[in-house]
Amino acid sequence: MSLYPPPKEHPTEVWSEMPEELRVTGTVPEWAVANKRGAELHSFLEGPSFDRDGNLYLVDIPYGRILRVSPEKRWELIADYDGWPNGLRIHKDGRIFIADRKHGILRLDAEAGTIEPVLTHWLTERFKGPNDLVFDLEGQLYFTDQGQSGMEDPSGRVFRYDLETERLDCLLDCGPSPNGLVLSPDGTALYVGMTRGNAVWRLPMLADGRTSKVGIFTQLAGGVSGADGLTVDREGRVFVCDAGNGCVWVFSPWGEPVYRIGSCTGGRTTTNLAFGGPDNTSLFITESDTGTVLRAELDVPGETLYSHR
Repeated sequence: MSLYPPPKEHPTEVWSEMPEELRVTGTVPEWAVANKRGAELHSFLEGPSFDRDGNLYLVDIPYGRILRVSPEKRWELIADYDGWPNGLRIHKDGRIFIADRKHGILRLDAEAGTIEPVLTHWLTERFKGPNDLVFDLEGQLYFTDQGQSGMEDPSGRVFRYDLETERLDCLLDCGPSPNGLVLSPDGTALYVGMTRGNAVWRLPMLADGRTSKVGIFTQLAGGVSGADGLTVDREGRVFVCDAGNGCVWVFSPWGEPVYRIGSCTGGRTTTNLAFGGPDNTSLFITESDTGTVLRAELDVPGETLYSHR
């Protein structure tokens, strides 16, 4: 028996689809062997993030591509390299950072279309496979190091990196597939989607930068995948992509279900999301089965994650 009433259903619409000329055909990329049972993939979209001009940046994991979609919905290939870009965020100073499963944390020069390394290892070992990233109020970088961790190997990690001092701290090293992450609007809690644990964990952030008494913020019902990308709105509501059930779950700051935002395409792999639009009340969602960006109109603006401030 559920502790809460069913969340309200909230609609989506197709905002834009990847054009045919950018879709790859007849190919099983190496990334798909381990992650999609060797399926042919036209693309796998992730990492939506808006720049100051309203352009939407996306990553295409298996083909190492960075894409940009203009406000007029024109798609453009910005970079193409030997990597698996999984997450993308834009710093408040305009720099674009990528969490790459092969190479670590990278920086993109969008004008030149070039990639350069920022972080490739911790101590003397390579990362397992960075997945997603986010910045705090001070511009510090938080990222998940997921690799192939899961319930059988709960060794996924969460890191914080100070871009000024170059200090790298491991905040957590026992996660069953840490994926999307986002900070509460006041910066006192870090939420992390644990995909294979099918839950969102809450990491309280103490004044000295440490974390303590990590707990489960919400447990999803079940499915073939789990919690993926996360974001928050200005009321502190937490938005959770469910990468196997074709929807986004919305929870109050106390973990109470508020909305279920379902995909209108029939695709089930809703991977990540970002707020945008003139009032920042439009939620843009990557649906990777169909290579589509969905849009839902909300009643509260989202946090910009400080990329526009």
